[in-house]
Amino acid sequence: MKITSISRKLLTRVLSFYFILTVSVTGIQIVAEYFNTKNHINSELLTLEKTISGSLTRAVWELNTQQAIDISEGLVAIPMIKGITVTDEANNIITQLGEAISPEKLNIDNEEGISGEAQGISSITEGLFGHSFPLIFEFSGRTTSVGRVTLLSSNAVIFSRIEVGIYFLIGNAIVKTAFLVFLFTLAFNQLLTTPLQELTEQIRQVDLDDPEASKLHAMNYEKNELNVLGDAYNNLIDELVDYKDKLALSEQETNLANERLDEQNIQLEQEVAKKTSSLSNTMLKMEVQQQKLLSHQQTLKEENIRRSKTEQTLLTTNTELKNSILELNKAKERLLEAEKMASLGMLSAEISHEINTPIGISITSASYLLDTIAQLQEGLNQKKISKQAIDKFISNANQSTELLTANLKRASELITSFKHVAVDQTSDKIRLINVAKYLDEIIHSLHPKLKQTSHCIKVHCDESIEIYSHPGAIAQIMINLIINSITHGFEGINRGEIDIDVHFTQHKLHMDFRDNGHGISPKALEHLFDPFYTTKAEKGGTGLGTHIVSNLVVDTLNGTIEASSEKEQGLSYHIIIPDMRS
Repeated sequence: MKITSISRKLLTRVLSFYFILTVSVTGIQIVAEYFNTKNHINSELLTLEKTISGSLTRAVWELNTQQAIDISEGLVAIPMIKGITVTDEANNIITQLGEAISPEKLNIDNEEGISGEAQGISSITEGLFGHSFPLIFEFSGRTTSVGRVTLLSSNAVIFSRIEVGIYFLIGNAIVKTAFLVFLFTLAFNQLLTTPLQELTEQIRQVDLDDPEASKLHAMNYEKNELNVLGDAYNNLIDELVDYKDKLALSEQETNLANERLDEQNIQLEQEVAKKTSSLSNTMLKMEVQQQKLLSHQQTLKEENIRRSKTEQTLLTTNTELKNSILELNKAKERLLEAEKMASLGMLSAEISHEINTPIGISITSASYLLDTIAQLQEGLNQKKISKQAIDKFISNANQSTELLTANLKRASELITSFKHVAVDQTSDKIRLINVAKYLDEIIHSLHPKLKQTSHCIKVHCDESIEIYSHPGAIAQIMINLIINSITHGFEGINRGEIDIDVHFTQHKLHMDFRDNGHGISPKALEHLFDPFYTTKAEKGGTGLGTHIVSNLVVDTLNGTIEASSEKEQGLSYHIIIPDMRS
């Protein structure tokens, strides 16, 4: 039989563990160095963004392609930059130098990124990584995205920077491992292998006839596990001597016990005969009980079959119910979307009608100005123009221009407000919102509906409050609440008032919406947010307005909404919306 050395086996396991640990630590250090260098390169790319974004934005805005190409060529000349891509707001490439990520991957990154913010780009299969950021142009207090820039670097840049460090780490690990192998081999040989060989040789010389002469003598003067093993062996020899003496006495006692055992066997045979007779009677009784159990078992099987059929029927019914619930949920979602688009369509129609008035006035002013210019031209041609006629023309032209400018500005403001609110309602994007300004835009977009009444809306909101959330959901909530108050709460009331109080605490936006309308009954309040519950069914009400509001607050904004009202005391909503940055 082949003998395996304990010291060699132990040494192999220790060194194998140390080798694996060394390789793992070295690998982790290399990976850490790689990611640290990569983060440093990303920081340099961010610095380049701050340096070039202004000039590139100006070049793209002014359609100065040559300037954009010159800037790109200067950046590609930097060793760290392996490629640059500049696109316009429609994702059309203006310039692309060096390495590039495929358009499909670039488009996916741009769609999934957060609007208005820079984002990281990585392509493991192509060995590229980099940084993408939008080009934002500010004009008249408004920001417009005019394009996007993608700066690319590669793993080769990282490896060129950390090459020396990798060689140092690997060399250091090899030297430490070799030195440790030498020390462990020397220590195991002196402290374990040689003493074990001596101990084995002494144990092989044991004499069972004379155990006292086979005791081990001390192999060294250190008190270690081998000395403990030797002492244990010597104690075993002493116990063996004692057991030999006790064994002789036990043999005598065993002989006496065997004689007694023979007598007991005879008595036991007699007792067994009696028990066998009794057992036969018991077996007959058990057979009768077994027949009864079999009959009962058959009954249970039949009952089990009936229950299985019933369970199958219930499962089939449950599946049909689940399918019905899914169809109902889909129908509910389609109704909610239709109600949302109907609200937006109504707002669009009213905005279009409202814009007709300032545009009509502008057309009239422009026509009058053209007629005045024609009269002035005719007078000049006939050389019958006077200073009084020129002064009159200048006065009329100024009045027409002021009227034209005011009405066009009014139409522009209406279109801008409606555009912001409408785009937000048809988009699921999350962005930073200035709450006070956004509420003004929402109310401004409702001006065509509000001007048909004498109702007023008062907003109490600090202009510094900002929240990171879904603007479309907030707009839909406020529009539905305001229209509900006008349609239901102020029915028969000439001068209704709506108060909107907003404050921001503990990363949450608190909005209190109150009107002084008719209010609703306690029974109606219980079903206020239920779908299809309406008190105006005969007038075309769908009962989805407040249900949409509840869904938007709870599901889309992860917030809460509570309503309170008393008859003829108005209706109040308390809405809490968390900031999605927290």
